[in-house]
Amino acid sequence: MSCCPAPNLTDDVKEYYGKTLQTTGDLQTSMCTTPAQKMAKHVREALKLVHDEVTSKYYGCGIVVPECLEGMKLLDLGSGSGRDCFALAKLVGPDGFVTGVDMTDEQLAVANKHVEYHQKVFGFSKPNVKFVKGYIEKLGDAGIADESVDIIISNCVINLVKDKEAVLKEAYRVLKYGGELYFSDVYSDCILSEEVRSHKVLWGECVSGALQWKQLYDIAKSVGFETPRTLTVHPVEVHKPELKKVTGDAKFASVLYRLFKLKPGFENEASQVIYNGSVTGFPDKLEFDRDYTFENGKAVTVDSVTSAILKQSRFADDFMMKKAPCCAKTTLVGEVDPFQILEESGEKVDMRSQACCTGTKCC
Repeated sequence: MSCCPAPNLTDDVKEYYGKTLQTTGDLQTSMCTTPAQKMAKHVREALKLVHDEVTSKYYGCGIVVPECLEGMKLLDLGSGSGRDCFALAKLVGPDGFVTGVDMTDEQLAVANKHVEYHQKVFGFSKPNVKFVKGYIEKLGDAGIADESVDIIISNCVINLVKDKEAVLKEAYRVLKYGGELYFSDVYSDCILSEEVRSHKVLWGECVSGALQWKQLYDIAKSVGFETPRTLTVHPVEVHKPELKKVTGDAKFASVLYRLFKLKPGFENEASQVIYNGSVTGFPDKLEFDRDYTFENGKAVTVDSVTSAILKQSRFADDFMMKKAPCCAKTTLVGEVDPFQILEESGEKVDMRSQACCTGTKCC
């Protein structure tokens, strides 16, 4: 497969997000506006500072904001109008930096227009955000160097690219050891038919490019990432009859994952860890993934990979760690079927009822 989408696919996506869509109300499904996670207070406050034009031109999946951001170097894959980048620029502070990569001229124009505005609103002496044109499968062409980034985020964008493996390879290349790819995307419960995968509107709506969820685990492993860790799962629906006829019985879910890049050869031993409550916005507990929630001051025994993640990543100073008791038993984090999670929870939601779309055309 090519490291870039086929020319017609690339042009279709550019046209859809650059010219066809003018507000989120123009979206034909709920896929691209599904809420990715609940927002902490400090994130809500940062979003309130984002310019209205930037917000109105944003078409992503809610917002994904990882924890522990101060002073970090962040990269946003498919930054669009820059809404997430500007909010993150506030959260990383003047000692951090955020880079947004997008291929759409119209979206980049909106983002670049408001760089100085946000610098002044944040009270920073110089801008700590920039936007560059490029393809997220070819970050080198956009000037992103090896091992230069602490955290990568992405909102419902990777599935717009035909070659997902190329995207994850590039993400792995530019991340520092201990770094993280933190992203929300749409996944299916089955391999999609050629009719779905070739549908122009469904491509732009984050449907046609959805991986069958197990494929993500295979790609992540082949690239070098540790096992993807699931944070949140939301059901998403295709409501328009003409589009539902195309997708048939296929089910879709919006899943928030975190993938870590670790130094090879880390110690294969469990640890007992105690969270100290120092992460901004999370003084009482830190919900790390579906397997681990760390309460302030409470000892938790974690598996060897989770131990290595906490030791090598930006979270190292937020935990006290020691070797786990010899009698402690742990299980490595494994594959998680998001559709089983939804089935077990009984969660089947008409996304129109969650106000995830801001206009009248949410399907």
